Amino acid sequence: MAIRSIVTKEDSVLAKHSRPVTEFNERLHILLDDMKETLTASGGVGLAGPQVGVLRRVVIVIETNVPEEEEEYFIELVNPEIILEEGEQTGPEGCLSFPGEYGIVTRPNHAKVRAQDRNGNFFEVEGDALTARCFCHEIDHLNGILFPERAERMLKPEDFGEE
Repeated sequence: MAIRSIVTKEDSVLAKHSRPVTEFNERLHILLDDMKETLTASGGVGLAGPQVGVLRRVVIVIETNVPEEEEEYFIELVNPEIILEEGEQTGPEGCLSFPGEYGIVTRPNHAKVRAQDRNGNFFEVEGDALTARCFCHEIDHLNGILFPERAERMLKPEDFGEE
């Protein structure tokens, strides 16, 4: 496994539409493993293929909504699509490709995703709160949509008590 460089907002790859994964092979497994390692090192909670310069429909999300005695875990989504959205949450959102930038974004409070695993098997997964926000944010990346485009307003340093 290797830590990959995270593409920042200046790179046009972030505005492009990602292609579906059609080959479920060792190369895909290496990409997913590298993305997990990269996400862990970054301190983020979600990462999409374009953020590491790969225009493929792959996403890693850390499930943080776990009971106190349980460990957070990775959710690998290959060719994901949101099939259900419920409720609403509005709050600050950031992105590893926009370091230090945050905006107020409204997302569903619950999302259900249909995807494939690293071996091509279809499955569905549901997420609430931060996990639902991550699903939507990362799948937006696959479609070339960046969070500032969804933000009702971007936050300034003084919004955090910084000058």
